[in-house]
Amino acid sequence: MGSGQTARTDLKSPIDSTPTDTDGLPVPQRHWVMFCILLGVVLSSLDSAIANIALPTIARELSASDAGIIWVVNGYQLATAVCLLPAASLGEIFGHKRVYAIGLIVFTAASLGCAVAPNLSTLVIARVAQGVGSACLSALSPALVRGIFPRRILGSGFALIALAVAISGAVGPTVAALVLSVATWRWLFLINLPVCLVAVPLFLAVAPVSRGSSRPFDVPGALLSAVALGLLIIGVDALGGSDKNLAAAELAAGLVALVLLVWQQKRRKVPLLPLDLLRIPLFTLSLGTSVCSYTAQILAYVSLPFMLQTVMHRSAVATGLLVTPWPLLVAFAAPIAGRLSGRYPAALLGSIGLAVLASGLTLLVVLPANPADWDIAWRMAICGVGFGFYQTPNNITVMTAGPVARTGAAGGMMAVARTVGWSLGSALVAVIFEVWQTRATVVCLEVAAGFAAFAAVISLSRSFTPRPNAPEMAPQPR
Repeated sequence: MGSGQTARTDLKSPIDSTPTDTDGLPVPQRHWVMFCILLGVVLSSLDSAIANIALPTIARELSASDAGIIWVVNGYQLATAVCLLPAASLGEIFGHKRVYAIGLIVFTAASLGCAVAPNLSTLVIARVAQGVGSACLSALSPALVRGIFPRRILGSGFALIALAVAISGAVGPTVAALVLSVATWRWLFLINLPVCLVAVPLFLAVAPVSRGSSRPFDVPGALLSAVALGLLIIGVDALGGSDKNLAAAELAAGLVALVLLVWQQKRRKVPLLPLDLLRIPLFTLSLGTSVCSYTAQILAYVSLPFMLQTVMHRSAVATGLLVTPWPLLVAFAAPIAGRLSGRYPAALLGSIGLAVLASGLTLLVVLPANPADWDIAWRMAICGVGFGFYQTPNNITVMTAGPVARTGAAGGMMAVARTVGWSLGSALVAVIFEVWQTRATVVCLEVAAGFAAFAAVISLSRSFTPRPNAPEMAPQPR
């Protein structure tokens, strides 16, 4: 047996007892497990945005204030963000299958709770519970994919995840509008139930039995991570508001909590905040690439509708159609990038994709004053191709830079990077609109192009970073 073959054998996970890093699961079991994972991804992605369309309707029916109704969205997003790292850690301790299944069950029960909520307080509580379930799905989906796919076709698994997210983003507003045209807002949550009732028993039946590690759950670390991430996200969001002092105080408190978290985590051999993985340059650079790319994406996603509707006088329906080429082309490019990732370095593929994204955003900046719909659509398509081409290779690198035993933590950090990028992008949109006003959308697109170009540079720098010897890095449970 060759040395390379021996190294791969050593990578067998102490957490997932059935699949390994070399052979994955046999067909058709792999396909059924992946089907369940994709159902969870679609549910989580749809519910992160589907309620936005119904907020005015929900506010009227429940007699809620504008300040109160926004927590139907914020409660979900904040709960998802603060639970990502604890969910990833629980997955490594109790097994990925068990925690993912619990996430599906919690999401199912919370969806029913949202549908029957008699008042705003109950609805917000149910949405928070939905966010907890979503965190389990988001944090552990990448770890499950790495476990069930053979290494040689791992790109196909992550491409399917990107495809599901892109399609959900493309059809989410349309689905919400269609549901609200024929039924009450409660059906936005009831439509989750048939999918959940199929996904839960099927996943329990087909997913491989997994075992956890013997280490205890880090309760102080989980609380500190929730406080740090929660305050930082709230503080960043508040930067676009009127009370800058409050935003600064929240950010300062979040940074203090983050420093305390790092200090506390340094004392643990298998930290909840994966400092062991963050010491790997390839892993950290890939996370930095992810943060910058998602910041660029949300800067464009949030600002473009303002330009299309207020400056170019397109209708809401036309705006939705003109933005759609972006997620559709992500869905087209992601599988191609997944297949290429087995033959070409992720650093190269990611850099090409991000350079294309930066070019597409720059082309949107220089749109003529009265562009035809086609002029807008093909520029959106270029952005989608670039983002889709970068996403799959980058995600594979994040999930394979460390040992298999730490796939839960890697998946959690991948979701955290996405959340941080989205939060930073949203805050920058608010600040730019407050400062630049008349040309705010153009500035947002310029800043987005800058973030995409910087992400391309970070991605390319990975070409000079050696891949670590994963077996030597594998931590021993405390």
